Amino acid sequence: MSDETPNVADDDFVAQALAQAQMAVEEISDEVDDLDGFTRDHGIDLLGDVDLNVTVQLGKTEMLVEDVLKLSGGSVVELDKLAGDPVDVLVNGRLVARGEVLVLNDNFCIRVSEIVGDLATEALLAGRDQSAEATEAASEAT
Repeated sequence: MSDETPNVADDDFVAQALAQAQMAVEEISDEVDDLDGFTRDHGIDLLGDVDLNVTVQLGKTEMLVEDVLKLSGGSVVELDKLAGDPVDVLVNGRLVARGEVLVLNDNFCIRVSEIVGDLATEALLAGRDQSAEATEAASEAT
């Protein structure tokens, strides 16, 4: 038997696999339609009363345990940011914004100056740009 002769068993297998795939697609499509109706009916309002942990980070530092144990009232801890540098706003531990510290009616507050996009995506894109620049520079050098 040559390789070009059609094999009926292979055709039946392919037809069966296609039928199973079609059924799976229809099931998933039905589930997505159900979810679409759920979001349309409830929307973001469903999440409106969910508590989130918001942290404003003035800066960071590393200290030895010995130095932490020596801290007392009046001790000064130097941070990695300068006065006036933007502070980081984290929601549930994830960086979402940067802003400046203000005092309003004797309370500290933050004026948001930048909403941070997906940092992982930005870093990946920046890495690709640098890689592309390096490849281009290498090809120009040769």
